[in-house]
Amino acid sequence: QVQLVESGGGVVQAGGSLRLSCAASARSFSIYSMGWFRQAPGKEREFVGRIDWSGINPHYADFVKGRFTISRDNAENTFYLQMNTLKPEDTAVYYCAATSRAGISFNPRWYDYWGQGIQVTVSS
Repeated sequence: QVQLVESGGGVVQAGGSLRLSCAASARSFSIYSMGWFRQAPGKEREFVGRIDWSGINPHYADFVKGRFTISRDNAENTFYLQMNTLKPEDTAVYYCAATSRAGISFNPRWYDYWGQGIQVTVSS
């Protein structure tokens, strides 16, 4: 079992930055690929970015490329989402997720473990 807890959300003005953290309680955190997703009111949950166990080859949704950066610290069992140049349309509940499955997927169904989500609000 893996438990995930997000932190670092809040309210920020457009153009500002936030850093989300996802703390994992797992015996072997490094074996999991990690993903960030978000869900705005009335919309489906959408992929933001993901990274494999090595932390070397992240993937991002087109709408965050150049603005968001994913990283992980396997020694600290923590996964991060650095969000810069935030826009009002980035307002959503952000979720971190984990999977032990091999391969790359941007589909939420690929991920087995989820955090409770954390609100990010970007004001214009």
